[in-house]
Amino acid sequence: MKVLFVAAEAFPFAKTGGLADVVGSLPAALRRLGVDARVIMPCYGQDPHAYANMSRLQKVMVTLSWRYQYCELKRLDYRAVPFYFIENPYYFHRSGLYGFYDDAERFAFFCRAVLQSLSSLDFIPDILHCHDWHTGPVSVFLRSHYAADPLCRKIKTVFSIHNILYQGNFPREILEDLLELDESYFTVSALEFYGQVSFLKGGLVFSDYLTTVSPSYAQEIQQPGYGYGMEGILQQRSAQLRGIVNGIDRTAYNPATDPDIFVNYRSSLSKKQQNKLLLQEQLGLKKDGEVPLCAFINRMVEQKGVDLIVEGLAELLGTGIQLVFLGTGEERYTRFLAEQAGRFPGQLSVNIFFDESLARKIYAGADFFLMPSLFEPCGTGQLIALRYGAIPVVRETGGLKDTIRNYDEAAGTGNGFTFKHYATYDMINTVKRALAVYRNHDAWKTLVCGAMQEDHGWEASAQQYLDLYRQLVG
Repeated sequence: MKVLFVAAEAFPFAKTGGLADVVGSLPAALRRLGVDARVIMPCYGQDPHAYANMSRLQKVMVTLSWRYQYCELKRLDYRAVPFYFIENPYYFHRSGLYGFYDDAERFAFFCRAVLQSLSSLDFIPDILHCHDWHTGPVSVFLRSHYAADPLCRKIKTVFSIHNILYQGNFPREILEDLLELDESYFTVSALEFYGQVSFLKGGLVFSDYLTTVSPSYAQEIQQPGYGYGMEGILQQRSAQLRGIVNGIDRTAYNPATDPDIFVNYRSSLSKKQQNKLLLQEQLGLKKDGEVPLCAFINRMVEQKGVDLIVEGLAELLGTGIQLVFLGTGEERYTRFLAEQAGRFPGQLSVNIFFDESLARKIYAGADFFLMPSLFEPCGTGQLIALRYGAIPVVRETGGLKDTIRNYDEAAGTGNGFTFKHYATYDMINTVKRALAVYRNHDAWKTLVCGAMQEDHGWEASAQQYLDLYRQLVG
């Protein structure tokens, strides 16, 4: 089985979110199952060290309607996974990955370059596994411009939705000017989406199979509100839609060996408390091992439930907890939280940036991990938190619903604390319920140790992908 992952980002070469973590770790898990899984992505060139020692394969000429662009195909093996890079400095050597005026052109070029480069690779994939809107045109091009190509004719496509909110919708003019497609593709059964051309819809309509990153999210996005206008096509294709929950790299996220945390530990609460004391000292919080420390490590945007936190911040801090925020986001949230940090010195730490090393230290030092998302395709933060013994407090939606089980103190079951309704009152009451368990030393020790022993690695999910691939190629 030969599978080529097509994605706009992959850790450690380029990352803005969970997409990069999936593409950076799932292929390795598939290779352990005997799949020849590889990755192809743009070469952004932002971190020269990450791209060191790449081998140059071939220069390829790419046609994009009336445009003729060259790209250079390169290869680098990372942790035994072959990564191919499409290098074109004009399109990809920029500060940042997305948000440019010509994103439609950049990623249309990338999709054409992927297909044009297949003959230059040292293997022919059975399946192209495409990820998110940036790669939606791959399946469209495969069915249109490459339909007669004997190399491409037998290739199957899988399209994975990581967050349906991001769709890659562009003006109608790009249909011919960029994609070189006629008006028959500008219909509700093809690429048309409220008068625009949608890259995401192209992937949903023209791919052989669809996946998303959790079973609950697969159901949610078929409903109005959660589907962001795509629920109709997803309902039509429900028989070819499967939700497979994400995993994490348990080797990379391991408190027993993590070089970024203060004190390594396996299941020792005393060593975890040492991490908390040193974190409190670094962040300027009151140094007290008995004070419950709650962490928010995420983008500060509406999707992540920041509205609930902002509305209930004073009451949350009134419970006596310490709160740590790490991440970037919308100015209306970051400005408010930064102002509040001045009002609650020693109790509230707000860090408007992202630093992987600090994130690891926070996971290791925190008692709770707060994730009250409005919607959540899967989320990996709660899985990392479990690995480090920071108990998740989450809303029951998407992947959070699939991975976090509400704690039942009487039965001693569960791995976190959950609430159903998107309401500040429910979130605060759930935090208070979690604090009551925290103050019961025996119950808390059982909960934390049990959470840390859970296996949320990629093995089970990789097997589900392999079963899907086998079904697809017969």
